[in-house]
Amino acid sequence: MTVRLVWNDEQNALEIGEPLVARLNELLKLAAEAEGVESGEVALSFVDDEAIRALNRDYRNLDKPTDVLSFSMVESVEDEPGILYGGDDGDDEYERIGGEADEADDGNDDDDTFVEPLGDIVISTERAIAQAEEYGHSVEREIGFLFVHGFLHLIGYDHADAESERIMFGKQEAVLQKAGLTR
Repeated sequence: MTVRLVWNDEQNALEIGEPLVARLNELLKLAAEAEGVESGEVALSFVDDEAIRALNRDYRNLDKPTDVLSFSMVESVEDEPGILYGGDDGDDEYERIGGEADEADDGNDDDDTFVEPLGDIVISTERAIAQAEEYGHSVEREIGFLFVHGFLHLIGYDHADAESERIMFGKQEAVLQKAGLTR
């Protein structure tokens, strides 16, 4: 299984250390396993309220900060043929880029192995800190909750109605419980 987290820190409200990153890697693996996701890369950015407000305004037409945003790279079209790329040598042979893979997986999980991106998650640490205080739990738990929430959005879950919210939040809580991040 190759599920990988890459991250960057663009904020000053919270020191992002190795223990938190290790916890997020654990949550990613647990959530991916629970959902049957065998490979993919998640890009996580920690930002401040100003940065997430700009993203929320630009992509959702909501001019206010939010706690987490997800930008999925997962295609919803089944049996997509992928892009065919013809070489510059003038022949009629094509190479498939994307779509169904024609090569067998060699099982090598080295970090330099290409892993298909699942998408980007953006977390406002300022919102996470405020919400952790409001809900009476740790900042680590709040960031873990937001991260798993964002991951589930990346793979297609939503909470547009009461039933889908119940399902999605139940899945989040199950992953957090398994990781020992209780309220």
